[in-house]
Amino acid sequence: MKNKNSPFFILLIILLTCAILITSGCSSKEENNAKEAVSGMEVASGSDAVSQQEGDSEDNTLVLGEMWEIDSINTINGDGGTLICEKAAVTETLVGANEDFSLKPGLASSWKQLDENTWEFKLRENVTFHDGSEMTAEEVKFTLENVIKANTKVASMLKVDTIEAVDDHTLKIKTKEINPILPGILHYPDTAIISPSSFDESEEFIKPIGTGPYKFESFDEQTRILTVVKNENWWGGKVGLDKMILKGIPDPNTRAMAIENGEVDFTVDVPYSETDRIDAIDGITVEKYKTPRVYKLDINLKHEPLEDIRVRQAMSYAIDRHAIAEHVLYNVGEAAAGPFLPTMVWANKSLSPYTRDLEEADELLTAAGWVDTDGDGIRDKDGKSLNLNMMTYSARPGLPPMAEAMAAQLKEAGIDVEIEVMEMGSIYDRKEKGDWDLYLAAYNIAMVPDPEYILTNWYMTNGTDNGPGYSNQKVDTLITEARKITDLEERYKKFNEVEAIVNEEQPMIIVAYYGCAIVKKDHVKGYVFDPTAHDYRINAGMYIEK
Repeated sequence: MKNKNSPFFILLIILLTCAILITSGCSSKEENNAKEAVSGMEVASGSDAVSQQEGDSEDNTLVLGEMWEIDSINTINGDGGTLICEKAAVTETLVGANEDFSLKPGLASSWKQLDENTWEFKLRENVTFHDGSEMTAEEVKFTLENVIKANTKVASMLKVDTIEAVDDHTLKIKTKEINPILPGILHYPDTAIISPSSFDESEEFIKPIGTGPYKFESFDEQTRILTVVKNENWWGGKVGLDKMILKGIPDPNTRAMAIENGEVDFTVDVPYSETDRIDAIDGITVEKYKTPRVYKLDINLKHEPLEDIRVRQAMSYAIDRHAIAEHVLYNVGEAAAGPFLPTMVWANKSLSPYTRDLEEADELLTAAGWVDTDGDGIRDKDGKSLNLNMMTYSARPGLPPMAEAMAAQLKEAGIDVEIEVMEMGSIYDRKEKGDWDLYLAAYNIAMVPDPEYILTNWYMTNGTDNGPGYSNQKVDTLITEARKITDLEERYKKFNEVEAIVNEEQPMIIVAYYGCAIVKKDHVKGYVFDPTAHDYRINAGMYIEK
């Protein structure tokens, strides 16, 4: 046996020790490499997970076929307020409304009237805008003052004298005169609250920065496509969709094709004659609802013979409202009496729809001097035939076929009507020039949940929506008196008198109550129809299930 202390043995020990260290070092390096490889696999797996989440995000995107071209995202000037508030769910109002049109808290948790002209609103706490800033009374004051400055219609309804931010969560509004419906007006989408950062340094509106369940992402002015994304910090709770893409599709037939070919997941008001067929398609559901809107025929009271009450009444007797509701609207709507749904607490329930009566129409027209002297089927007077034009538009699918049906019914009474389906811009131009006789359109009747909103705008002399030019001193007096009454029973009773008068005089012929057809893919879940919305409202609980 070799001596352990010999130089050779010592050298052998040193060599063996080095080998062990080298081996150990190699093992450590391989272990580190292995750990890095595992870590790399985990990173790759994480990337895959992110990709998967992004895929899920795309699957949880709702593509919405809106019934109007999206021309504006400005929420304060009357152009884009309804779209951004109700359909894109970016902004919210101080006051909400229940299904029966009674008011409920929105961004305001409560409100009370301090005296005849002063209201106090308590604001919700812990509400933030999409830019991360807190919503306080100062921002609410800022919004309302800008709306009043930019939107004459809202300003005329609010009648505001001063707005005061008492503290962070208390707002005091003083009106120029008694205004019992002030809280209801603050349900109007154009009054939705936005952050001051919605404007640039020159006080020009840039984009809507609200408090709603969805945040503005982009608006392509060329394609007019609006995109909004989930607000992760919404005060109201969990938001179902990750993204919504809103496309304007004004033609009802095109909207029908878009939902059938999968271009959109959700749309509204396809041709009513197609609703049953589309509902039968696998994967698509059509839901029909009543909504606070009416089909109304405006009459140009400055044109002969339409200034004659007998001619207007005869026209109303010649129209078969029940047949239109059943055979033209396919029961997506019903025959109307007054301007309000019978289910509305303030409606004059003693009114009933004009029933078609050609004998009564004949008596009225004959008394007015309109008879068929040459046997051509069209009445004439002083050598002039009873020929009228009727304008309408196609975005709402019930309008063109209603116009056709009404023209045929009026012809049976000896009134010739030429129908013109036009773009809205052309209609506005014609109305501005006064070059029109009849205008068939659909109007919302509860943007503000009170009869004053409609009766003032439609029937008061110089009302903002009084297209016919109607003027009746008694009606003006009744509306003026009713607007100052705070007792609801007495208030509604006075407004009911107005409804009775205009139902007799027919300056505008109310034809039918509107019905709304919601068309959606079956993978769209959680949709709840809001009967108080302008057309429809997107709710935060919606999601895509695929």
